Amino acid sequence: MRTLRGHHLLCVHGFQGMGYSESFVKKMSEIVDDIRNDEYDFPIRVIAALDEACDACPHHGMDRCEADEASNDHVLAMDRRVLNQLQLEERGVYMKSELIERTKRMVEPNDLDMLCEGCSWLSYGVCKEGIRKLKNFSDKNK
Repeated sequence: MRTLRGHHLLCVHGFQGMGYSESFVKKMSEIVDDIRNDEYDFPIRVIAALDEACDACPHHGMDRCEADEASNDHVLAMDRRVLNQLQLEERGVYMKSELIERTKRMVEPNDLDMLCEGCSWLSYGVCKEGIRKLKNFSDKNK
């Protein structure tokens, strides 16, 4: 079972190999490969806290993000907004396929302006493009 924080449930769809360090990129790439593998479904515990991607981040503190003084509150707020948008219970366990389906149904690319407000990666446009591709793929397979 994987454990992912709320906002990483959206990040995985737009991830393009950018990150905070080589170790973070490697770990996030492993997670993304599993998420994008249509033949592999597995349980994911969703949280609003440090997750397994955070474990490889250079800003990882004992129990909080330490990128700067406000970063932990910022990422927790993003986690909670995403969990709320996807109507997920914190610490709940969901199948990957269900989380992807909820994202397709409940998140529009422009929703990221609110859900991910203040995220340094948002300006690159890859996250919105990832959600757009997810939704377009879904529409073509109906």
